[in-house]
Amino acid sequence: MAVADLLTPTGLFYYLLVPTVILWYAYFRYSRRRLYELAAKINGPDGLPLLGSALEFTGSAHDVYQKIWERSREFDNETPVKLWIGPRLLVFLQDPRDIELILGSNVHLDKSPEYRYFAPWFGNGLLISTGDHWRSHRKLIAPTFHLNVLKSFIDLFNHNSRGVVEKLRKEIGHEFDAHEYMSEATVEILLETAMGVSKKEQQSGFEYAMAVMKMCDILHLRHTKFWLRPEVIFRLTKYFGEQKKLLGIIHGLTKRVIANKKVEFNKGVRGSLASYPGMKPATETETKATKSAKVSEDTGMSYGQSAGLKDDLDVDDNDVGEKKRLAFLDLLIESAQNGVVLTDQDIKEEVDTIMFEGHDTTAAGSSFFLCMMGLHQDIQDKVVEELDQIFGDSDRPATFQDTLEMKYLERCMLETLRMYPPVPIIARQLREEVKMASNGCVVPAGCTVIVATVKLHRNETIYPNPTVFNPDNFLPEKSAARHYYAFVPFSAGPRSCVGRKYAMLKLKILLSTILRNYRIKATIPEKDFKLTADIILKRADGFKISLEPRKRSGVSVSPSTATAVRA
Repeated sequence: MAVADLLTPTGLFYYLLVPTVILWYAYFRYSRRRLYELAAKINGPDGLPLLGSALEFTGSAHDVYQKIWERSREFDNETPVKLWIGPRLLVFLQDPRDIELILGSNVHLDKSPEYRYFAPWFGNGLLISTGDHWRSHRKLIAPTFHLNVLKSFIDLFNHNSRGVVEKLRKEIGHEFDAHEYMSEATVEILLETAMGVSKKEQQSGFEYAMAVMKMCDILHLRHTKFWLRPEVIFRLTKYFGEQKKLLGIIHGLTKRVIANKKVEFNKGVRGSLASYPGMKPATETETKATKSAKVSEDTGMSYGQSAGLKDDLDVDDNDVGEKKRLAFLDLLIESAQNGVVLTDQDIKEEVDTIMFEGHDTTAAGSSFFLCMMGLHQDIQDKVVEELDQIFGDSDRPATFQDTLEMKYLERCMLETLRMYPPVPIIARQLREEVKMASNGCVVPAGCTVIVATVKLHRNETIYPNPTVFNPDNFLPEKSAARHYYAFVPFSAGPRSCVGRKYAMLKLKILLSTILRNYRIKATIPEKDFKLTADIILKRADGFKISLEPRKRSGVSVSPSTATAVRA
């Protein structure tokens, strides 16, 4: 460049730009020198200069999942493992002792920066909030998922499960995708129970469920296509317009739910507005039976996590006062009556959060379960044998007592969650250094710690033959012999899933009802599953199964005979 060129404004700009960039980069590196120093002591794949392993995150959701899984195989016996994505340091944990330090902590509660892409959807809801806001909302919401509240949902769980059975009749004899049915069902069950609004007053849950799946696709794109991360660029793409349309559907439902509930609440109506002919409240006898059964239950597991792990969902009955024994939305509206505890915006954000967390994860989990039953006919037969011992030839609905006796079914559910955890990773942002319990390695502040549940649950040092579906992995003695944090499908610790007991109880009734009516068959082997982790772990190839009506007392259960039995 000539001297005269340097005297022009453009020339001067470029002349100053180069040293400015160099100085900024030098300062950036210097300010993070401790992070680089500690990262150098952690094993991990060699990445490209500046880019790190960012190119591993290109392609479809299935391609990304497959590439990351294959790369992780190189470090099966390593913990922790680092991965650079540009300047971002990710540290993956797969030893339960290390995982306990993060998930069991009251300090390491901040979600990773990627969760900010949920903000247009959830606002500052329970999933992504932190600090005092999160603590106060968690303390308020947790009692709404206590067993004393959940027992009141049993009739609605049963009624909706029978509705799914009826809807599935048109699929008898040919292959179909179970996920669409499970997704619609879990939305509609959530509306009638936790939200307490009759789905008859709402639009079909199917539209909402499809909108949620498409929103997850967009969020996954922003996680993996780094040019879509800056908001200013994202707003210029077609995805922004699509997101706006989808959020209109999603938020439209939650606004209607809240508005309808408020109208009835102001009339003095409490509890679910959903009802059907013959619906009865839980009897005193049933309540006594469930209390005695709960004491005698000994499975080593407690609603999706190790029995030795306790959280705010495990308080004693006497610790949940009558005023707190309200369903989710009832309590939120009551708390907001004076506008002090919760604002209308707070209610909307928490409803949006629970509507997503309460349906998409259970829809995926139940869909994987049906596929597993279809592939393992011998295991399915054992589940049905157990159900026959509980129900005989009766078509009666399940009681809470019955769910406690579904121990083999529960083990199959837990094994499904082990192999295919709906939330495949849990990500936390570290604000301070943490010394690992497994090997003394220090993980630096400023990095993102990843608990890859899908990897942890397939650790062969914890689960022998981890790729084999084996419900006996959750026999009481085997569960008791494992570290508490070796199985965390609902996370664990202070930020464990607030709805885990709700999910397990709902799925027991839904899945047992389906299996009492149909034999499940599947033809695509597990090795050919095309897994995709676009927020929730799913199958890119769909959850393909087929159905055959079951025979009871030598008579096939057809729509007409089923109606006669129910009558």
